[in-house]
Amino acid sequence: MLVRKIIHIDMDAFYASIEQRDNPSLRGKPVIVGGLPGSRGVVSTASYEARKFGVHSAMPSGMAAKLCPHGIFLPCRMDIYSAESERIRKIFLEYTDLVEPLSLDEAYLDVTHNKKNIPSATWVAEKIQKRVLSETGLTASAGVSFNMFLAKIASGLRKPSGLTVITPKEADTFIDGLPIGDFWGIGKVTAEKFHGLGIEKGKDLKKMSLPDLVLAFGKSGIYYYNIVRGIDNRMVTPDLPRKSLGREVTLERDTDSIGEIQDILRELSVEVDGMLKEEKLTGKTVTLKLKYGDFTSITRQQSAGKWIDSPNIIFDIASGLLKKTEAGVRKVRLIGVSVSGFPPPPDDKGPVQLTFPF
Repeated sequence: MLVRKIIHIDMDAFYASIEQRDNPSLRGKPVIVGGLPGSRGVVSTASYEARKFGVHSAMPSGMAAKLCPHGIFLPCRMDIYSAESERIRKIFLEYTDLVEPLSLDEAYLDVTHNKKNIPSATWVAEKIQKRVLSETGLTASAGVSFNMFLAKIASGLRKPSGLTVITPKEADTFIDGLPIGDFWGIGKVTAEKFHGLGIEKGKDLKKMSLPDLVLAFGKSGIYYYNIVRGIDNRMVTPDLPRKSLGREVTLERDTDSIGEIQDILRELSVEVDGMLKEEKLTGKTVTLKLKYGDFTSITRQQSAGKWIDSPNIIFDIASGLLKKTEAGVRKVRLIGVSVSGFPPPPDDKGPVQLTFPF
């Protein structure tokens, strides 16, 4: 059986690191990118200096200012971040065509068969990290393993600028000792539910049967049953022609505050508008995505009837869609906004009617 070689690359405090690189006077200082204090905005990215004070992404900017009063708040420059992301992606593509971006600052790479015939995925990851640093002045953390789940966890273990490898032989021992809250896809609320069941680490979770997990967590129980056994058969899927453009954020803590959710929607709308302008795209449809505390995901969608050309339009539609959800009644752990309905490429002549030679 072929053992896949998967790398997960995660840029370190991407937006804030770019700001510190472009303005050397900011280096070593707590930089907070996103909404400004006094605005109804949220934090998009905080530098590691700011994180020491408890500042994190999706936090209301006002709260961040209280936690870190000497923090340096900067607005997002999505055009710059998008351009840097594209530069980094081009480096990835020199090693493999199997690159699946998750956002501007992270991606999966399948290097099982790589363009440079490098036998070790660890060597590939090291080379990519060095090239990203030398060519952009930015650091990246990397995780290497035989599936996407373990590679994703590995990349977050030694931030910033770290590299962690989890081999097939090490996987069981690693997962057995992994705190339940550190499993990718298990947030604070779900972790608390696990703790209530006496499950603290992977080895405890492995003792639960599949029926019991499904009974307690619904279809998410199947996911938990598989990942604790190191089973993740997802394939790294490269970008298809772009059909939508969006941004989503997983909250540090689940919330049922409509005001807090709307603040996040406003910031996401600004970021998505910046990404659209950078890609020179415009669409007609806004999609709101929510993931509730129990991991149930829902989407709500609405067309504008005209081309969307401002963050205010995105926010107004998304805010209206929010009223058609259970937000405020059920706690929310993830919020996403995307725009779709782009015009076809110039060389796309649209659907073609097939004919048969009767």
